Amino acid sequence: MGEQVVILGIESSCDDTSAAVIADGVEMSNVVAGQKVHEAYGGVVPELASRAHQKHIIPVVDQALEQAGVELEQLSAIGYTRGPGLMGSLLVGGSFTNGLSLALKKPVIEVNHMRAHILAHFIQNREKSRQIPQFPFLCLTVSGGHTQIVLVKDFFEMEVLGETKDDAAGEAFDKVAKLMRLPYPGGPVIDQLAKEGDPDKFRFPVADMPDFEFSFSGLKTNVLYKLQKGTQLDPDFVAKNKAHIAAGVQKAIIKALLQKLERAAKKHGIKDIALAGGVSANSELRESLTQLGKKNNWNTFIPPFAYCTDNAAMIGITAYYSFLEKNYNGQYRPPMARMKM
Repeated sequence: MGEQVVILGIESSCDDTSAAVIADGVEMSNVVAGQKVHEAYGGVVPELASRAHQKHIIPVVDQALEQAGVELEQLSAIGYTRGPGLMGSLLVGGSFTNGLSLALKKPVIEVNHMRAHILAHFIQNREKSRQIPQFPFLCLTVSGGHTQIVLVKDFFEMEVLGETKDDAAGEAFDKVAKLMRLPYPGGPVIDQLAKEGDPDKFRFPVADMPDFEFSFSGLKTNVLYKLQKGTQLDPDFVAKNKAHIAAGVQKAIIKALLQKLERAAKKHGIKDIALAGGVSANSELRESLTQLGKKNNWNTFIPPFAYCTDNAAMIGITAYYSFLEKNYNGQYRPPMARMKM
């Protein structure tokens, strides 16, 4: 039996500083430090994010190693997020990784953040094994910065079938929440409000893009006009109808996402369908995909909440499979704010 492969994963692409230890594909720890500082601004402030990463990264890595019961010398390699993401945030994680790898003489494995969201489905748990999708499968990846339908042929062979041409689904949720003066981040707030609202009281259109492409910028504009018109007639319009507005917006976004996903699944004849990214935590999206899966006889894979938002376990598992396949050069390379799958 070969030596155990132990990977330290480091994630710092946006506003969450995270470190995780993956041993032979099993999560041993996954520590995340969030950043409250952005709430006052209604969105992530890049400079503040990078400063917070500098503050958090050493304690987070220390906690991850301690929880896993792993010493630095036991590491096989260190995986880090090279991109896409905020340049300052990526620099903090990448620079720390580079310094640690040089000190330990351990190889560095760069990870594509979006690829990692998809491969989070392969993280195993110490207490209970998880069902994993079989190749090839489709993954609907929805986050604050990306909306994609990806054909996953292998761990490192992925084809983006379609993506958003402007705002991502997560951006649409957050921008609508900001228009309604709801707290940041807006996605979870809209999710909760929508449970109390009538999704058909206010109907919002989403652009019908060609093939498997998406566009959500028009939705935001439509909501803005609806709020302006309603407020002219009644200054308390938003306060009285916020649950209904939230439900209508959520319905429109989810309908657009799942219509394209269903078309892609039928065109490619694929039955294993996965969900990934921060917006995959949305309760209505999770339920709607489950129901659509039953209708089409799909095998649906929905990640645990801990793997929906940015986390280092997904970086670690991606680095783990790269290590097994020797699919890395072992050296640090500077981050890339934009990085293709």
